[in-house]
Amino acid sequence: MTNIQFIAKSVSTAAINIQKTVELLQEDCTIPFISRYRKDTTGNLDEVQIEQIAKLQKEYEVIVKRKEAILKSIEEQKQLTPELEKKIEQSFDTQELEDIYLPFKKKKKTKADVARENGLEPLAKIIMAQGKEDVDFLATKYLNENVINEDAALQGARDIIAEWINENIFVRKQLRRLYQRKATITTKVVKSKKEEEGAQKFNQYFDWSEPISKAPSHRLLAMLRAENEGFIKFKVEVDVDEAYDIIDELVLKGQNTTTPHVQLAIEDSYKRLLQPAISNETLQEAKAKADANSIQVFANNLGQLLLAPPLGEKRILAIDPGFRSGCKVVCLDEKGDLLYNETIYPHAPQNESAMAMKKIRSMVNAYNIDAISIGNGTASRETEFFIKKIAFDREVQVFVVSEAGASVYSASKIAREEFPNYDVTVRGSVSIGRRLSDPLAELVKIDPKAIGVGQYQHDVDQNKLKEELDSTVIRCVNSVGININTASKHLLSYVSGIGEKLAENIVNYRSENGPFEDRKQLKKVPRLGEKAYQQGVAFIRIKEGKNPLDNSAVHPEAYPIVEKMAKDLKLKVTDLIANKEKTALIKPENYTNETIGILGVKDIIKELEKPGLDPRKAAKIFEFDPNVKTIKDLKTGMILNGIVNNITNFGCFVDLGIKESGLVHISQLKAGFVSDVNEVVKLHQQVQVKVTEVDEDRKRIQLTMVL
Repeated sequence: MTNIQFIAKSVSTAAINIQKTVELLQEDCTIPFISRYRKDTTGNLDEVQIEQIAKLQKEYEVIVKRKEAILKSIEEQKQLTPELEKKIEQSFDTQELEDIYLPFKKKKKTKADVARENGLEPLAKIIMAQGKEDVDFLATKYLNENVINEDAALQGARDIIAEWINENIFVRKQLRRLYQRKATITTKVVKSKKEEEGAQKFNQYFDWSEPISKAPSHRLLAMLRAENEGFIKFKVEVDVDEAYDIIDELVLKGQNTTTPHVQLAIEDSYKRLLQPAISNETLQEAKAKADANSIQVFANNLGQLLLAPPLGEKRILAIDPGFRSGCKVVCLDEKGDLLYNETIYPHAPQNESAMAMKKIRSMVNAYNIDAISIGNGTASRETEFFIKKIAFDREVQVFVVSEAGASVYSASKIAREEFPNYDVTVRGSVSIGRRLSDPLAELVKIDPKAIGVGQYQHDVDQNKLKEELDSTVIRCVNSVGININTASKHLLSYVSGIGEKLAENIVNYRSENGPFEDRKQLKKVPRLGEKAYQQGVAFIRIKEGKNPLDNSAVHPEAYPIVEKMAKDLKLKVTDLIANKEKTALIKPENYTNETIGILGVKDIIKELEKPGLDPRKAAKIFEFDPNVKTIKDLKTGMILNGIVNNITNFGCFVDLGIKESGLVHISQLKAGFVSDVNEVVKLHQQVQVKVTEVDEDRKRIQLTMVL
């Protein structure tokens, strides 16, 4: 099977599209570049399909490498037959390959190995042949100093047979199917841990049972966490008699004198070897699916968060609210640079509200502030009410933003590099301000796991989680495009083809030579070669540069096409930009070439109509119910405004403007069945909800969506 055939089993597109995509990937083209600028080559595959092809190509390469290792190992043991070699060559199922390799795998000495060393393999073969021999009599022929009696001989023979059954590919396949269809998870509480702190959050699983195939990912991961923390014991099992029936059907050849010994070997093989291995495999497979599900939820949430509406280049006063320690205030210019910082104490115990009002008014006037950004942590609502009491001399918008991860950023190496002379409190306030101006540019500086928009992110495969989240960040950054003259090193590192080192070189070049005036200057950046230039240049923007196309998503390789379009219409390039009346006259089929086909030309025309269009919507002011300040103010039946601040497989959490978020269970999102929460709500969506239950002791709020 070729790599193209292997990928085609999972990706629904023509084989030629897969082949061309793989070729582009092998030429070190990035996924954002391929999906945006090579549509005609790939048959218009999107980023998700291209990413799937990239993953499957890697999977294929891993399988091929594993097959080579297996063949080499068996050959070194001088046991590789033409039939076995053909079997391995034709298999592209990792489980099947491992089953084939199992008898040849180097392992610790087993009971069967000891029995073979004691010369009992011929006896095992006689018993396994299931003839009519008198095995008790035959066993006397195999006695020696290590095999002292007939029972020991027969036991050793059964140990060998048990291993043969365990290594039988057909037995393992049929048992896997049984486990996949009918395996049940059963949990029991560890009595000595039942009353320990933290145990009660897992009390649902103190005595629990359900089919593993029906256990949703969040529940399986919760059970595994409970087991890891020692609160429960966890089993994956099937009906033993049904398992024996499967093995009997494949191994037994009717009733004869050897049958009881084969049956004993079957029982031993299942209990000692097959059951632990297959149940663990089944659990690991279910865990892998749960991981993939949770990672996808996390990635979807992160993508929505990164593409949250930006306020844009405005002067912002940002506040990290607090009571006793005061509110940390910073003033930022349009580029997010720190102009001024101070601490005010409008709340208890100091209650210096008059002085604080005076200082805020003074800062707003002195630094021409356009908007105020307030973190949504402790004292957030009180600070919002305080700010809204101030009569400003100019129009000032007031926003409450999520401060999740701000403390992580403020203590990070990135923050120390940006603000070496300021402490963590000032850096945290700056982050709160910047994430209003441009959430994407600020949030890429923070480890996504610290932002808190996933479920069980610490329980899933960390390598796969990082890989998926990195892909999500790259996708978001490149879908928006980056202002090369204001972007941080960290943001630039996610641009297609750039990476960390080149991002640093770009920032250093910018510092030494001033702002970039055109995209061609990128070629002067140290170590930024032709390939990196090709992959990344169209994802950077230069505002007010020499060439107006440098502030668009048109790739420089297409500039001659745009110039020809303008020439044919007897216009300048600038006359085509944002001029739908003129671009409507362009016939795409007249401008294709070897690299850019009809789809690419249509994209160019679309981009000319709205050059550099930010796919994100503009930030909107949102107001919570002013009468709800803590969970104590909530009453059943209340209808409130809220913002979706996390999405899971079982529902979404809604920020009501208080410390605790409320849960809208998936069954309460809308009338009828909902299979995917993302079909109904998105992260940061403004919603209206009804309070259905309030548990002050457990700090839990149940909500239902108001349609």
